[in-house]
Amino acid sequence: MTTTRPLVLLLLLVILGLAIAYALLQRRRGRFALQFSDASLLDSVAPRRPGWRRHLVASCFLTVIALLVVSVAGPARSREVPRERAIVILTIDTSFSMGAIDVDPTRIGAAQEAARQFLESAPVGVDVGLVSFHEAPIIEVPPTPDRRAVLDAINALELGPFTNTGDALSASITTLKRTVEQLEVIDDSAPPAVVVLLSDGEPTIGRPIDDAIAEATQAGIPVSTVALGTALGEVTVEDPDFPGTFFDVDVPVNESTLRTVAEATGGSFFATASAKELAAVYRDIGSAVGFEQVDEDISVWFTSAALVLALLTSALSLRWFQRIP
Repeated sequence: MTTTRPLVLLLLLVILGLAIAYALLQRRRGRFALQFSDASLLDSVAPRRPGWRRHLVASCFLTVIALLVVSVAGPARSREVPRERAIVILTIDTSFSMGAIDVDPTRIGAAQEAARQFLESAPVGVDVGLVSFHEAPIIEVPPTPDRRAVLDAINALELGPFTNTGDALSASITTLKRTVEQLEVIDDSAPPAVVVLLSDGEPTIGRPIDDAIAEATQAGIPVSTVALGTALGEVTVEDPDFPGTFFDVDVPVNESTLRTVAEATGGSFFATASAKELAAVYRDIGSAVGFEQVDEDISVWFTSAALVLALLTSALSLRWFQRIP
């Protein structure tokens, strides 16, 4: 909890002083009564009273004042609310290595399922686009609020040769910049935007990844990256020289390139080796982009509590002492 006027809370020290003064006065009252040696006069000097009731009423009264002080201080709590607008481009590696079965059911299968769950859980205000890449990037769906179009494109992803990460990242950045510029023309504001790049290995062809990183940095677009797979991944491929002959090729996940991309662009890096973990990563990214933290005023809580306690204190005082404190 935070407060908008924290200096007001210094008044709580005054209330603490009143509580200490009250305790000292009660102690002094008892000592004053004991100075009379004639026990027969003790009841007239300090008649027996329901002390705990009197102390309870006094404590409640001071608590009411404390609650009002906190209310005036402007207490607020932070909570998540959906953004009115945000953009995410899912950039998914569809090279042959994504067919490895070290992630159940396959790397690409896990990526598709996580992307589907992301679409279901992302706030309505988040536009989602899809870019796939192997030999070359393919802009499957530009950023759109139409989740069905993105879902159909995710389901239709197919694997191909090579891994052209640099051009894929550049295509994603260009698409995102174009979308943001169009929205700025409409409402004169730039919504939060991010690229989520999922891959399992380092680039094999295409433009240097450093060039794509520079483009993302210049555009101010963070790229969050996800390395999917394990060191034991392998795929079965056909020998190009002997058709019909197949052999296994090791395709261990390579995290270094993806980590570099995330760190250089201000995004987040994730490494995962299971479909369940990948789904959790996508949920975290969706929350980070699709929601924002806002301070909600909760002074009414303290004011209401003070009011209820004040009424209770008055009722107890009337019942026990026939007066309102």
